[in-house]
Amino acid sequence: MKELNIGASNGLEGAITRTSLSSVDSGTSSPNSSHFIVVAIDFGTTFSGYSFAFTRDVDNAIHMMRKVDGCDPDVSNQKIPTILLLNTDGAFHSFGFAARDHYSSLEPKDSKKWFYFEKFKMDLHYNQSLSLDTKIKATNGNKCMSALTVFAHALRYFKLLALQELSDQSAINILNEDIRWVITVPALWKPSAKQFMRAAAYEAGIGSADNSCQLLIALEPEAASIYCRRLKFNQLIPMCPPQRHALLHDKNNTNDDNIAVECQTDSADAIKSYNSCVETAFTKGTKYIVVDVGGGTVDITCHQIQNKEGSLKELHKSMGGPNGSIGVDLNFEKMLSEIFGTDFVTQFKCKRPAGYVDLMAAFEARKRSASPLQTTTSNISLPFSFINFFKKVKGITVENAVKKYTDRKGITYCSKLGMLRLEPVVMQQLFAPVTKQIISHIWDILNSRSVKDVTYLFLVGGFAESPILQSHIRNAFSSRLKLIIPQSPNLAILRGAVMYGLDPTVISCRRAKLTYGVGVLNRFIRNKHPLHKLAIKDSIEWCADVFDRFVVCDQSIGLYESITRSYTPVNEGQTCSIIHIYCSERDDVEYITDTDVHRCGTLYLDLDLIPESNHINPALKAMVKREIQTQMIFGDTEIKVCALDVLTGKCVKAEVDFLSN
Repeated sequence: MKELNIGASNGLEGAITRTSLSSVDSGTSSPNSSHFIVVAIDFGTTFSGYSFAFTRDVDNAIHMMRKVDGCDPDVSNQKIPTILLLNTDGAFHSFGFAARDHYSSLEPKDSKKWFYFEKFKMDLHYNQSLSLDTKIKATNGNKCMSALTVFAHALRYFKLLALQELSDQSAINILNEDIRWVITVPALWKPSAKQFMRAAAYEAGIGSADNSCQLLIALEPEAASIYCRRLKFNQLIPMCPPQRHALLHDKNNTNDDNIAVECQTDSADAIKSYNSCVETAFTKGTKYIVVDVGGGTVDITCHQIQNKEGSLKELHKSMGGPNGSIGVDLNFEKMLSEIFGTDFVTQFKCKRPAGYVDLMAAFEARKRSASPLQTTTSNISLPFSFINFFKKVKGITVENAVKKYTDRKGITYCSKLGMLRLEPVVMQQLFAPVTKQIISHIWDILNSRSVKDVTYLFLVGGFAESPILQSHIRNAFSSRLKLIIPQSPNLAILRGAVMYGLDPTVISCRRAKLTYGVGVLNRFIRNKHPLHKLAIKDSIEWCADVFDRFVVCDQSIGLYESITRSYTPVNEGQTCSIIHIYCSERDDVEYITDTDVHRCGTLYLDLDLIPESNHINPALKAMVKREIQTQMIFGDTEIKVCALDVLTGKCVKAEVDFLSN
């Protein structure tokens, strides 16, 4: 393949570029009679699940996944742990609670032969050179497996589970083609991670390259935003339970349908109709922030109500970072290393992996119930394998190790029960660094110029269930923002993803996460361009490596808005051309060789040979150079491309590849 030579609009021979802004329909917004069900999969770092709705249901009722084997008996409609277990041959064995429980039952010598994966979603966030050949390491050792295979196994599990539940509830057998699938991803993710997730879905039989519109990629904070603004006030967690309780039982209160959703000094603002929707308080122009705090990341976006229909405009590009609830797990593991030694904890994870899984599961239960008002200790059961292995390796008991710990204030050990006891202040200390980072990210977006007069803050995601996090967010922002938390914040994204699948046009305007462009040649201007960029062709001076921008970081882009470029192949007989795409976090980048510019993708154009026998006038053919009109669509959740051969009027196969080759 020969790389396409790209020039500027001043007419470099062999290449032309023209830019225009237009709007196209990607196909996701038009009615599709082939599907009558929307199924959304919320693939989380720590917990995952699915939900669905029927497109012909006038109420658009959202149905949560039914309980699967191994779920807690007292909890319904819960998501399941993102844990995948493959047998010694690498074949699928189980997922979720079943995977965790079966793995824990294996003998230590046998467990090391299996492939146990948990919290593997974060691999896509951290990997800077993601490709379809990327491998990830199993949690229980140094064994590696294809990341595409691992993610496909997990997505296939939910696909089969959803198809089975839908078929069991229907009079007909539900087929894959009857469904529009939606998969959620963090808004923070780079295009390469989104493309990888789509490729894994195709591998799992969810959509295909030939039917890409069957699968939508939904951004997690956007999905939460869509859901939260349609909640009723009686579906929210009251901010001040004592005052709410008093209001509901006040004999002088003549309106029993009213509750205090928030405790404000102005009671008129604090009282909302118990059965009215949150969006009734939203008028055109209302601005709010959505803070999605999950297991792996905190993902923050800011939206504005555009019209009475409720379409949304993104006011600022998404912000956040890898500061989810697993940060608390890491702090707990750090504390264990300080008490028992880093070398021992490392050995325990490696040689007793099932025991380590049991230990972290015990901590997870205590972490989820930890509260700022808690007065009792958090008791964490240490597995027998931990106690026995520690004595074998260190020659002393766990109890003695805890007593010797110099910074042991608030940490004790009960040998009779085999429990590590943490005082409330210790649990608070494990949370503090993570919640501090989350609050810092929120302030970063609140202090941005494009975000002014924000009224509400929606707190969603699995970590949003934590009373400690809720308390810290409330203390930091209650004087400035009205905090809204759904009663099941861990399910907000899942439900919102279904709503997005029913109407993908609800987000009418987004912000570019990065500056995107290509390298071109411009006429060289002395005293402006550096001499080392000078290139001379046919006695004309050109400046090489100029960054020709498609969109600028944080630029507002309407839904399906596209940037059009027109290119001319260098050689008449070319059958394929490639264009490298570059990105940067800066909005003033000048050259593709700048240190903060990275090649992030490649645009491929397949060109048909023009047969000599066609009816194109030879004289006209000699005068007019072949032009390929390319549209890059930036206003959707994924960057898409389509192309047209202007000379023949035929569509040109075009795709953008953001994965490393």
